[in-house]
Amino acid sequence: MSLTRTSAVAASAVLMGALATGPAAAAPAATTAACTMTVGSVTAGGDIGYSTITAGSPISAKQSTGVHMFTPGITKLSTTWVRNPKSSGGDLASGEVMLNTNLYSAWYGTDKTGRPISGFSNSDKNYQGYTYDENVSDRSDGVVDYTYRLRSDGALYRLQWHWTDFPYTTNTRFDGFSAVKTMALISATPTYDTFLANTRGGALYTIHIPHAAGKQPIVKKIRTSTWQTFESLVAQRCGAQSTLLTAIDKDTGTAYLYAVSHGATVIKGLGKVPGTYKDPVYYLYTSTGVPPLYGE
Repeated sequence: MSLTRTSAVAASAVLMGALATGPAAAAPAATTAACTMTVGSVTAGGDIGYSTITAGSPISAKQSTGVHMFTPGITKLSTTWVRNPKSSGGDLASGEVMLNTNLYSAWYGTDKTGRPISGFSNSDKNYQGYTYDENVSDRSDGVVDYTYRLRSDGALYRLQWHWTDFPYTTNTRFDGFSAVKTMALISATPTYDTFLANTRGGALYTIHIPHAAGKQPIVKKIRTSTWQTFESLVAQRCGAQSTLLTAIDKDTGTAYLYAVSHGATVIKGLGKVPGTYKDPVYYLYTSTGVPPLYGE
């Protein structure tokens, strides 16, 4: 197989009941402790969901539902959501979502007086056909450096953000990824980003993308089969340079946990995660201060 900000239109989210700040995002554990990650989701009803998963023996998972954010059924994609408990605006979690075919910056939490708030604003339009969206930061402050978006025809776009220089973005296109079913970011460094991607045929790959202009992605097959059942992959750093991976089969509502070594040369299945996983959209829920991913 071949793998080779616009003006914002303000829109308020309608709150259903009390709005609570989400759970504290799990930080990478020391090597002597079990690693924990928080998988966020948007439910079919438009609520924010959380599954805090710990790689103990046995695996444990605490599932909960938070604020109602979106009209039921319209959320198609989401980036990582980052909680910033010390922002100037208060204690807020934010991410980017695709509602129907348009992209929105979204947030919820409490303002600096402790009052519950939420909302979203349109950031871009006409993204029909896109299957993956992720913001990448190689810093613990959560400021976005790159945005990656995969289209169903196999075009992978990288948007580089220049926060001090004009033009403010540089867009690069990489072709040849039409077989990819979904992806998860496993490394975010100053010089490259790396994704773990499964294909509809069942293979699993790493996609190493250098930041330098003109450089092409380096694709490496690490598994040949059995990964086609997963519609969502969510990864969090575990220890100094490894990855905890949750792979979700939404058709059956099951999730499985994996320990992935640096470079993904070793992938150890840890077992089935307790709970039901049938939400339309899953993503990593993390926090400022958590070290960037470094799985490759």
